Formats: sequence, C-alpha cells, structure tokens
Amino acid sequence: MSVYTQSPIALVKGKGAKVWDIEGKEYLDFFPGWAVSGLGHCHPRVVNAIKNQCKKIIHVSNNYYNNLQLKLARLISDSSFGGKVFFCNSGAEANEAAIKFARMYGHPKGRFEVISMENSFHGRTLATVAATGQAKIKKGFEPLPEGFKHVRFNDLAAAEEAITEKTVAVMVELIQGEGGINVASKEYLSGLKGLCRDRDILLIFDEVQTGMGRTGKLFGYQHYGLEPDIMTLAKSLGGGVPVGAMVVRKEIANTLPRGSHASTFGGSPLVCSAALAVFKAIDKERLLDNVNKMGEYLLSCLERLKAKHPVIKEIRGVGLMVGVELSKEGKPIVEECLKRRLLINCTQERILRLMPPLIVTKKQVDRAMGILDEVLSEK
Repeated sequence: MSVYTQSPIALVKGKGAKVWDIEGKEYLDFFPGWAVSGLGHCHPRVVNAIKNQCKKIIHVSNNYYNNLQLKLARLISDSSFGGKVFFCNSGAEANEAAIKFARMYGHPKGRFEVISMENSFHGRTLATVAATGQAKIKKGFEPLPEGFKHVRFNDLAAAEEAITEKTVAVMVELIQGEGGINVASKEYLSGLKGLCRDRDILLIFDEVQTGMGRTGKLFGYQHYGLEPDIMTLAKSLGGGVPVGAMVVRKEIANTLPRGSHASTFGGSPLVCSAALAVFKAIDKERLLDNVNKMGEYLLSCLERLKAKHPVIKEIRGVGLMVGVELSKEGKPIVEECLKRRLLINCTQERILRLMPPLIVTKKQVDRAMGILDEVLSEK
C-alpha cells in the first residue's frame, strides 16, 4: 500500500553509521532507521544477543514468566525512577498504554482528559493521533476519540488555563521530534511538574525519541532534575528490533488490573535480549560520553555552516538530536544529500533533522558536514 513516501534506493546492508544499497553504493546514515538503530546498524552486541537467543526460544506468551523480560524491566526501573514496566512493540503502543492507564487512573473521579502540546507527535493509533497536536496527522480519521486538548509548547500559562476538573494527565515530549526539534525549557517542565503534583494529575513524558542515550543522558528527563509519573520508550530501545515500554511510578502501577491491557508480542525473549544488549553497549562502550562529545562537535560545525549560509535560520537540539531550521523548503536539500550518499530527514517542511547513531565518529561528522556544505552552496 502506498502509505509511505520512499526514496529511490533499496538498502540491503548496514554497519555502524553506514548502509549499502542493492547496487553496492555506500551511504552515511545520519537518520538510521528513523532513529531506531541508535547504536548504528547491526551493532555486534545486538547481533550476537539475537543470534544466541534464536537458538533457545523466540517467543513466550505473557501467561508465563520470562526471565529476560524480568531482567530488562529491572534494568529499566533501576536506571530510571524505580517504576514498573509494561512491554509492547512500538512508541504508539507505549503511548496508547499510557493514555489507557491515565483513563483508568481517573475513572473513579470521572477524569479522562489528556492535555498534550501543539506540534506534538505521539503515534498512529486513533488515541495517539487524537493526542498528537498536528492537524495533518488527524486529517481523514475524524471523528477521533474525545478527551484531548492541545496547548502551546513551552507555555506554562496555557497548560494551567487548560486544566479542568476532568483533566487526568499532561503528555509532553521533552524534545518535539516530528514537531521540529523544539526543546522543552527547564522552567516549563518544572512548572508542569508542580501543576501536576498539586492537582493529582499524571505527568507523562514521551521519550520514544529522546530515550536510550540520544540526548547524552540515558533518558532525556534526567537533564531536568525531576521525574515523571509515566515514561514511554521505543525506537532505539531494541537496537533495531521492535520493542516499546511504558514505565509507571511504582506507587500507582497497580492502577491497571489484570486483564485490562495486554500485548501479544510485548517483551518477547528475542526483543528483550536485544534491548539488554543495547543497555550493555551504552554502558561498556561509554556511549553517553561520545554522544555529549560528538553532539557538541556537531552543533559547533552546524553553527559554522549557519554563519556561511544565510538560508540557515536556527540550529537547535540536545546531544545527537539536532534540527536545522531553514528559510526555505528542506526537501530539495535532503534529496541532493541523498544523491551525494548522505541520509538525513526533513520535518515541518523546513527543518532538517540530524540524528546520527550514538557511535558516530568525528570523521563521519566531518564528512556529513562537508556534504551538507556543498549542497547548501549550490542550493
């Protein structure tokens, strides 16, 4: 079905920050797998974990205990805010679970409304489309589920004004990825935390893109000195295989009773083995240090390009999650970079999105910046 806009290449092999197409041409991938391949393509630890697990058992029903699922849940919990974990297969499913959790939490008092942000993106299910603050994502799917409000991002007063006696949760991305790499301020998140705490409203952090080291911390919220009630994860959690997770503050985790929610494939031994390998790689290979170092270097390179090319209006981002806002359409830039073997993304029509893998090197950043420089000089 033609639901995707696809570039005219067929990728058949990947290693680290590089991929090869069916004709054998090599590309530098600065948006690997829509940021799913956070460790780069086919990281050896992930490959070996999957290979070894395939010889044992691939899938276990959640009617039974799964020791790898327990290990992964414990690792996520110990690495974050000590919550309990529900496993699923994607960011949309993790956010759907968070919305259902919030509804169940508020049900005894008749509270069901979720406040999310303009320009947000939370997934493609009907509930997560309703939570998404972009009209183009909703078009054609109306009527959508009720109970969602959207307010301006980074505007605490707007959030406070939207709260009513029916509000049960506030859902926010720490960095809006699809929305254009818009970064939440510390004052804003601190204010949201206070509002939610004082009014018994759940604070949900969508960390589908910012989680697993992307920002230089294991989880993006760790930059802010506060904790959410619920956090959602996916994308690079599995190092390339489909896995999502909802993490809920321990004190309220039993809100969902047995039988109220489930996921057939969620947290299988195969995907848990891969996710455990991702955690190990980030730790043993000191990848957070590399993200901070290369993120700072990437931003400095882009600032130099900004000084050279007036078409660049603004550079923003944290770690290796960076946006380059242009004064004109970005699609031709992306297409020309593709011709020169650099894979990047454009969102919101004018914002180039760069999210290289956590293992990216200075040499690879230099090569990418050289290609972007050439393209901007000609375009």
